[in-house]
Amino acid sequence: MKGHPKGLIAAALSNMGERFGYYIMNAVLVLFLCSKFGLAEEKATLIYSIFYMGIYILSLVGGIIADRTQNYKGTIQTGLLIMASGYVILAIPILATAGNIGWLLPLTCVALFLIAFGNGLFKGNLQAIVGQMYDDFEIEAAKHGEEALRIAKNKRDSGFQIFYMFINVGGLIAPFVAPLLRSWWLGQNGFEYNADLPALCHQFIATGSALGDEAMTKMTELFAAMNVTVPADTVAAQELCQNYLNVFNTGVHYSFIASVAAMLISLTIFLCTKKKFPTPAKKAAQESVHYTTEEKLAMAKELKQRLYAMFAVLIIAVFFWWSFHQNGTSMSLFARDFVITSAIPPEVWQAVNPFFVILLTFPIMWLFEGLTRRGKGISTPRKIAIGMGIAGCAYLFLSIFCNIQGYPSGTEFRALDATTAAAQKAAPWVLIVYYFGMTVAELFISPLGLSFISKVAPKNLLGLCQGLWLGATAVGNGFLWIGPALYNKIPIWKCWIVFMTVCFLSMIVMLCMVKWLEKVTGERAALDAAKEEVQK
Repeated sequence: MKGHPKGLIAAALSNMGERFGYYIMNAVLVLFLCSKFGLAEEKATLIYSIFYMGIYILSLVGGIIADRTQNYKGTIQTGLLIMASGYVILAIPILATAGNIGWLLPLTCVALFLIAFGNGLFKGNLQAIVGQMYDDFEIEAAKHGEEALRIAKNKRDSGFQIFYMFINVGGLIAPFVAPLLRSWWLGQNGFEYNADLPALCHQFIATGSALGDEAMTKMTELFAAMNVTVPADTVAAQELCQNYLNVFNTGVHYSFIASVAAMLISLTIFLCTKKKFPTPAKKAAQESVHYTTEEKLAMAKELKQRLYAMFAVLIIAVFFWWSFHQNGTSMSLFARDFVITSAIPPEVWQAVNPFFVILLTFPIMWLFEGLTRRGKGISTPRKIAIGMGIAGCAYLFLSIFCNIQGYPSGTEFRALDATTAAAQKAAPWVLIVYYFGMTVAELFISPLGLSFISKVAPKNLLGLCQGLWLGATAVGNGFLWIGPALYNKIPIWKCWIVFMTVCFLSMIVMLCMVKWLEKVTGERAALDAAKEEVQK
């Protein structure tokens, strides 16, 4: 792409393939765990939270391995192969029963660990390579004068936005794969998709005739809607439920084969283009010999300030990702329970976010570049603060809407009879508005956070520092279970108020630190110089 390092698109395409495979699985994971093993939503979201946290914590391990071995490319290749092995295990369609769940559920967790560990080896180190591309790009530009260097430095934020956009191309397509394959396989076996039926089937298999009359009536009606009659004999009815669950989940298992294929495609792209990628340079051992004691102290002070700045932004990132990644937990449950999704499965709604990322990336880039050309450029820390405010507004909208509708907790809403619940469900536009707001916030925070880390990270710790950014995401993901817990226990507008408050408080804290962060990164001086240039 013109004006950017040559290896950027190759790295982005490699990442796009991996993200496609990952988001196939991620889009259905919570609902898959519930439908396959009959887990309560709180337990399924806890597994999801631990898995999601593990992905980013293990990025620290991946960063340390790559930094110490200086074999970034080999670490990335190994990560792709390990991820593929995890998806292979998930793709095996084994029926979960009372007799095998004791080993089948742990095996599924092992597969998730392999995916998380492989992702840890891959993700942060590829981002470190992109950061090194821009380091080398700026070094080359400096040879042509200060103006060329200033222009090159301004390309870093937009470069990470382009890289981030390609991630979301995979994320846009992936959520459709599992629901389509599942619905196709159900149809091949004389069934239809229904989000409520797996939980009822599990309850009936576990309790038999002890299942309540209301639940039994609902299950019978749902089967009748697909022209399937529930046998009067309890054992035969349980066999029907077991068959439905087997067919339902086998379709999802087949979708994981697509994840395996995506990993192999990503590996192929990486192997074919890796010669274009730089290797983050190791800090020269003899470098300190040429500096005086005062210079060494000044350098140490500057390094400390950079690390303090990085950790300050990482703390803000924790709260953003905790709020944003509700899309895989409480927002998936909200889409299933409170939104009319008869024509569109709840998992597919996760594609709205990557769609908006692709749609909005270039307009936002042009906005930032236009402001810079007019001498009104916005620093990366200030963009992150604005992003937190936008995220808070998205939750404010959701809270006001749910309060006006008088929605109770998720548990209370699901207890309503089908007719009453259907009459109170929201139209899909509610999810679209929410995801629009959160996507704009994401574009102000996530790619620019990666860019910020690449600016302040010590050159010999690029992999580790990118891993720390992902580690902050891990900490936020470790608290994802709180969302579903609140969702099921209090009126959901109060649940969204919690996230709104956290986002607005984070914005305020970030704004209080902006001038300091701009000074540490040198952005304030660069913006002032650009402004003076425009005024001339």
